[in-house]
Amino acid sequence: MNRQRLCPIVLLALLCLAALAGCSLLGATHLNWHELWQSEIFWHLRLPRELLSLLVGGVLAACGTAYQAVFRNPLTDPYLLGVSSGASLGAAIAILLGLESYIYGVGLCALASALLTVAIIYRMASTGNRLHTTTLLLTGVCLTLLISAAVSFLMVMNHDKMDRIIFWTMGSFASSNWTDIVVMTPVTLIGLSILLYHGRNLNLLLSGSDTARSMGVEVERVQKTILAITSVMVAFAVSVCGVIGFVGLIVPHAVRLVAGADNRKILPLAVLSGGLFMLLCDTLARTLFQPSELPVGSLTALLGAPLFITLLYRNRKQY
Repeated sequence: MNRQRLCPIVLLALLCLAALAGCSLLGATHLNWHELWQSEIFWHLRLPRELLSLLVGGVLAACGTAYQAVFRNPLTDPYLLGVSSGASLGAAIAILLGLESYIYGVGLCALASALLTVAIIYRMASTGNRLHTTTLLLTGVCLTLLISAAVSFLMVMNHDKMDRIIFWTMGSFASSNWTDIVVMTPVTLIGLSILLYHGRNLNLLLSGSDTARSMGVEVERVQKTILAITSVMVAFAVSVCGVIGFVGLIVPHAVRLVAGADNRKILPLAVLSGGLFMLLCDTLARTLFQPSELPVGSLTALLGAPLFITLLYRNRKQY
């Protein structure tokens, strides 16, 4: 990797570390630098929460980048294939069954339901060894609407637990712990390694399947690999924090407007930018209205949408 490509990655990584340190001081209990390393609040509450927000933000941004390349559609995001709706259904069922009292009861149900939903969509969109991306998109949209209707029905029929289901679907890192980090870290590292390995293939897929095939890309195999690994990454992310929108949609666009169209450059920058954006949003979510806490998904939309519109306006000639 040349110096021109490495410099912004190093700068963003240092900015993430600085933000991690600074955000650790903020909260209902204010800490100073001398207290930080001896504080139980830092080691058991704030640090795992902040690390998880970095991981989830990076995963969503990277997967959004990959989806937009595979489908050649700037409006695709990591939840396109029904991961969020499937996870929401699993979480709603777990909450209604009273599994919140069990460790990872809701998270495991959300993960299983998300993976099952994606598997059904893949099966419906596949013919032999070929994956029809258009059918995949349409099936994902239709099944997402169907499952969302089922979740709404469950909430209407169970008013007493509606608020808990809604809060989960808006995303939160309030219950983060070190076990979540242990689960997410290998999934994130393996998934990002695979996406980075396919950076050149993602660039060629943007030119169309025929062009990519003429350049030696096994289009169907690459598409299946990328979509499978991103679906697993997003499913794990949703299972530990709920559904957080906009990050996987706006961060890849923002990075692309600044850094160009090469996915080999965009992917690492999107990972760091997505993690930083999520960390800052979560810090605001837990500090703006203390002692109450906002769902972080609402802040990613409130802050992300205006920033994205501003970037689009300033770079509108590119679109």
